[in-house]
Amino acid sequence: MFIKKKTRNMNGIIQRFSQNQFLFEELVKRDFKQKYKRTILGMAWSVLSPLLNLLVMRIIFTHFFGEEIEHYTTYLFAGNLIFSFFRESTTGGMNSLMSNAHIFTKINVPKYMFLLTKNVSSIINFGLTLLVFFVFAAIDGVQFTWKFLTLLYPICCLTIFNIGIGLILSALFVFFRDISYLYDVFTMLLMYMSAIFYTVDGYPAAIQRLFLCNPVYCVIKYVRLVVLEAKIPSAAFHLLLLFYAALAMLVGGLIYKKKNHEFLYYV
Repeated sequence: MFIKKKTRNMNGIIQRFSQNQFLFEELVKRDFKQKYKRTILGMAWSVLSPLLNLLVMRIIFTHFFGEEIEHYTTYLFAGNLIFSFFRESTTGGMNSLMSNAHIFTKINVPKYMFLLTKNVSSIINFGLTLLVFFVFAAIDGVQFTWKFLTLLYPICCLTIFNIGIGLILSALFVFFRDISYLYDVFTMLLMYMSAIFYTVDGYPAAIQRLFLCNPVYCVIKYVRLVVLEAKIPSAAFHLLLLFYAALAMLVGGLIYKKKNHEFLYYV
């Protein structure tokens, strides 16, 4: 009975999404046009922005950490790439409802669709930057192996996690506008706690385990293990990533389901 109910709910979601597919595609196009409106380089900024950020971090942190980390440019790029994807997806997701209030207050459309359009834009930008990352890795002398194919797993888990966090943030932002300022502070703190420009190998084992409480760090660690050490993480590590993704989606979905009909009164 429970399975049949869940199946009907999923079929209903898919059906509603199919009915609004045209609007979804138009929203994705609109997001890209707005993001690069009146810029000379356009979509090139989706690649140039993380590269410039990488350059600044490379100059600042190489003297302090680069000498003890092999392939430091690739190491730094991997951390910056994953964290930028997380930050762009969740920040865009947080604003997805408020920036589209003029649409869903007039027509009945699934509100999660606005969040998904923001994530599609982020995924495309991430994909372009990922290609540049592989080029940098090759220049840095990293050996490419079949194990690179396993990177699809952490990327998929992070994408699901981003959507879940976006659901939570977008719902909270409707009721509490202060959340945007708090999230800016949180993401800055999270960046320093994700070992983007330093290594945790010198810390005690107990401290290293604490870093695993950070889902973003876990994805970064997975990517670095595969790319820099040609190692595939353990089955337990795979389950940990899946747990974080499922938990974020579950909490986000429950909040949306409970508060969905209240959004109209607060936008």
